[in-house]
Amino acid sequence: MEYTDAPAQTQFETSTDTMQCPYCGATLPRDAQACTQCDWTRDQTETAEGKASDAVAVMLSVIPGLGHIYKGHRLIGALIMFIGTPMAIAIAAITFTFTAGFGGLLLPLWWFGVMFHVWGIDDRIAPNVRDEGEQY
Repeated sequence: MEYTDAPAQTQFETSTDTMQCPYCGATLPRDAQACTQCDWTRDQTETAEGKASDAVAVMLSVIPGLGHIYKGHRLIGALIMFIGTPMAIAIAAITFTFTAGFGGLLLPLWWFGVMFHVWGIDDRIAPNVRDEGEQY
């Protein structure tokens, strides 16, 4: 036997007919629609849309901000679409005149930056499949 100061770990038996509440961790039946301990409901985490595709979001970003809206980031998408892109066009136009045309490279840089950002951000749309947890 090995001596350690760590507290003893207890093994919890998991059952396939129960699940834990995503908010508070209370044990609930697998088909529970709401938690009895907190205000979680299944409608808050599951949507009909499913998981958003990164490739589709990048293709929608041909119009900057539309991919963000598709992935569930509506505020960021609206800010990029209505404030960020017009500002990027204005800055590119101003720098284009003062740098003998090299400022025109800023607009494609903005465009690709928005596409890379939408590729990397997490969805705010919950997946349809049930999360089985980590396997140890």
